[in-house]
Amino acid sequence: MHVPGIKVVLPATPADAKGLMKSAIRDDNPVMLIEHKLLYTTEGEVPGGEYLTPIGKADVKREGTDVSLISYSRMVLRCLEAAEELAGVGISAEVVDLRSLTPLDMEAVLGSVAKTSRAVVVYEGYRNAGAGAEVAARLADEGFDYLDAPVKRVAGLDCPIPYNRYLEQAVIPETSRIVQAVQDLLS
Repeated sequence: MHVPGIKVVLPATPADAKGLMKSAIRDDNPVMLIEHKLLYTTEGEVPGGEYLTPIGKADVKREGTDVSLISYSRMVLRCLEAAEELAGVGISAEVVDLRSLTPLDMEAVLGSVAKTSRAVVVYEGYRNAGAGAEVAARLADEGFDYLDAPVKRVAGLDCPIPYNRYLEQAVIPETSRIVQAVQDLLS
């Protein structure tokens, strides 16, 4: 993400996986398409024919009014689960799928936060110096006037990712951690 000239895209849905792959192949610049291995079994609609997902354009996966959940790749699905759970207690969460880390669609992020006034950035990587930390820093810098509360981050724990799947699940953000972060932010 920090190397100039390289585009970085991370699909969260089968449709975006197809669309971003086709866009990456057609792009004249170097594009890193990073697919999360745990998304390989994700089911969903895949448009037929010549379908392209624009590189550098975020997508609002769920509209909301109380808080913006900003994420990419597999954590988008966790954010959607959290938004559903939060809706059960009267909290309306908007879910923004970045789809692309470079270029980063700050216009979409700022538009969402202008509407909700609160942001939680969710990412699977390390909390320190991760992609989500960059999104949070830019949001605090460029969207300060929109915010009614500090930007929260829910990230992987700052430790090596264990190989054992149960330990790995303990390190990676769970839906409950996202829900708790939103509730803390709104209280």
